[in-house]
Amino acid sequence: MTVELNHLIIFARDKHESARFLTEILGLSPPRTAGIFLAVDLANHVTVQYAEPGIDFPSQHYAFLVSEEEFDASFDRIRARGVEYAADPHWRRPGEINTNHGGRGVYFIDPSGHGLELITSTYDGRPSSK
Repeated sequence: MTVELNHLIIFARDKHESARFLTEILGLSPPRTAGIFLAVDLANHVTVQYAEPGIDFPSQHYAFLVSEEEFDASFDRIRARGVEYAADPHWRRPGEINTNHGGRGVYFIDPSGHGLELITSTYDGRPSSK
């Protein structure tokens, strides 16, 4: 199969703030302008494009598979910024991380209200390939 995800568009209240938040937490290159979007390039050639739609929008969920080292660095940045986090998407375990699926995971909210998740192992137990 040759079908691959190329890019996705995430609605933001302030695309600059949200794109910067993601790149700073994940330790990525700064966002780049791509037409009306701010683009964040990921290692697997997927681009996250931030847009300001000018309408109310529901929060969405986005999970990022990272290496153990990237998790440690990102989690340090989450704590250093005072970003609230939890071990689960329903916030029943605030201030904790999880060890689900043979890896580690954490949930937190971006400036536009979207739920972000960092995981070091996929839900079927495959570790990050990094």
